[in-house]
Amino acid sequence: MTTSNQSNAAAVRAFRVLETLSEANGPISMTDLAGALGLPKQTMHRILAQLMDAGLVLRGASNRLYECSPRVRKFAINVLMRTGPAAARHGLLEALVEKIGETCNLTMLAGNDVVYLDRVETEWPLRMHLQPGSHVPLHCSASGKVLLSFLPKERRERMIDSLPLRAYSEHTITDREALRRELAITRRRLLAINNQEHLQGLIAIAVPVMLDRNRACAAIAVQAPVGRVALDDLLAFVPDLHLAAEETAKTFRA
Repeated sequence: MTTSNQSNAAAVRAFRVLETLSEANGPISMTDLAGALGLPKQTMHRILAQLMDAGLVLRGASNRLYECSPRVRKFAINVLMRTGPAAARHGLLEALVEKIGETCNLTMLAGNDVVYLDRVETEWPLRMHLQPGSHVPLHCSASGKVLLSFLPKERRERMIDSLPLRAYSEHTITDREALRRELAITRRRLLAINNQEHLQGLIAIAVPVMLDRNRACAAIAVQAPVGRVALDDLLAFVPDLHLAAEETAKTFRA
């Protein structure tokens, strides 16, 4: 095998490691990685060491489990924001905003936050300006709650226990048991509500973008100031949000 072919093979193996880590429900061990990829432990140890040196993989100091680094998550988000079906997703948001008359956005999980993949603003002068790439908290945003509710139970519990439940307004849920109850309701009805929990005077609802029956890959939300819209007004558009979410899901499956 030539040096070039060896380099290519090493690059592919490194990518397969990152791919496997990204598909896991949480940090995983070197033994599990080696077994999943059919690689000797010595080879896996070398690949992981190289990926950690490059800042692409992190390892817990105490449990020796591995996960993708924030650098990898940022790369994945940039790909989703700017390539392939991004234009189709943007068109779906534009159609939704035209029908509802309020700002709509497409979001995903990014560590312990929600990141905006895309956002289409309303033409009203009273609105909240956020650019794609902006982050908002999980526990007090409609998108955050719907995405958190569809995480696998073990990962969801780990995140609930570790999230700093900061109070952003008098309506913010800061009790972990109350958050668990809210997430159970959210998952059951396929709908999350943010009633001035992140910013006083701003309401929002969100629905999941489902890859299959149990997995949500993103969320679509609409938000508006209470001075212009009541919560019941937004809830009337839930069927439209679900239709947009179904069409958006097709772009992720493709």
